[in-house]
Formats: sequence, structure tokens, C-alpha cells
Amino acid sequence: MKSPVVKRSIVVAGHKTSVSLEEAFWNGMKEISAARGMTLSELVGEIDGGRQQGNLSSAIRLFVLDYFRTRAVAASAHAQGKDESQRAASN
Repeated sequence: MKSPVVKRSIVVAGHKTSVSLEEAFWNGMKEISAARGMTLSELVGEIDGGRQQGNLSSAIRLFVLDYFRTRAVAASAHAQGKDESQRAASN
């Protein structure tokens, strides 16, 4: 899977900064910000404010990974619960 690095300027806490991320991460950020009803700048500001160390691009990548990993685990648990309830109903 090839995803080129794209550099974009974004305003974070009133300051313009450049962030370099692979296109897949930009797409993930757009999806997350839309789901939360916030702008991309607001989401990046939230991530920036919560990071302990490292650079902003790394913090964003970790945030996106954690977001989608959490969703995948929840979906798997939900599907597993459905399977168990269907088996119980058929017995």
C-alpha cells in the first residue's frame, strides 16, 4: 500500500503550522473530525494539546491508529456478542 506524504498548512491555537502526513492519515483525520462535528484544525489542536512528547505528525499518526483500533475492537466485540446471543436463542 503506497500513500505519499502530503504537507499541509493548518492553524493550531491561532498559529499556522505545517504538518506532513501520508494521505491515508489525512483521510483518517477528515473522517474523525467529521464524525466528531469539528474542523480539522480543532482536532489537530486537541491532539497537539494532549501530546506528551514527540512531534505533532507522530502524535497525529498515533491518534488516528488508536481511534481506528478502538473502533475495530468495539465492532469485533459487538459481532461476537451477536454470535453468542444467536447461538443461545437457537438452543
